[in-house]
Amino acid sequence: MYPSSTQRKFWTFSEENDLERSRLEANRKFVLKHGGHMSEEQQESFFLTPSEESILRRQYELQLREFCRKFQPPMPRSVAGTSFHYFKRFYLHNSVMDYHPKEILVTCVYLACKVEEFNVSISQFVGNIRGDREKASDIILNNELLLMQQLNYHLTVHNPFRPIEGLLIDIKTRCPTLQDPERLRPGMEEFLDRCLWTDACLLYSPSQLALAALLHSTSKVQENLDSYVTDTLFGGDKGASRLPGLVEAVRKRVVGRKVKIL
Repeated sequence: MYPSSTQRKFWTFSEENDLERSRLEANRKFVLKHGGHMSEEQQESFFLTPSEESILRRQYELQLREFCRKFQPPMPRSVAGTSFHYFKRFYLHNSVMDYHPKEILVTCVYLACKVEEFNVSISQFVGNIRGDREKASDIILNNELLLMQQLNYHLTVHNPFRPIEGLLIDIKTRCPTLQDPERLRPGMEEFLDRCLWTDACLLYSPSQLALAALLHSTSKVQENLDSYVTDTLFGGDKGASRLPGLVEAVRKRVVGRKVKIL
């Protein structure tokens, strides 16, 4: 389903430079709109720079992660993943100076709860928010349509959590040499949690991230599944000969540089 999805067509980018260009453009448009009458020096001292916006986004992504972790009732991992997708997509084309990340953050989570069919009422939802909950409810409901519009109503998100389950089932079925595949799960989940802090979800497909998580976890437990990947997943001898460098490429691009936070 992912190859024909709006996520693949509109929200998966070929390189990081595409993301940076969109963010720079969002910053530039805001500065021109609100500070076009200022000199360049005045603009630099008055408005946030793109790098400062990046730091602020990262701070609120950490808050988003903690909000999802502490949410009651406990939310599925797919809700947190979808929330991060929405937050990152929103600020590709909008500046944090225009829309406060704190308000967009909770709206992203609320919309993700609906889309992922995690049924909580607005009163239950704001019960997880400190402060004036009536005001928080108004903010969320007022921003919900704005968020959907900025996402171009592309609300379905394919997270890597389902491919992980598929990989584990497949390993149990077709890789009997690996003892207790479930011991790979903690390392895979840890990898995907840290991926949420990066732009990996905007650069790679869910199956690529799941495969990278698998390879990361096997290395942590000192196992080797390279032959399973090339021979079993990619078509036996033919797949092995055509894709000899696939495993190493995934390690370098996803485990190494793109998810450097590891």
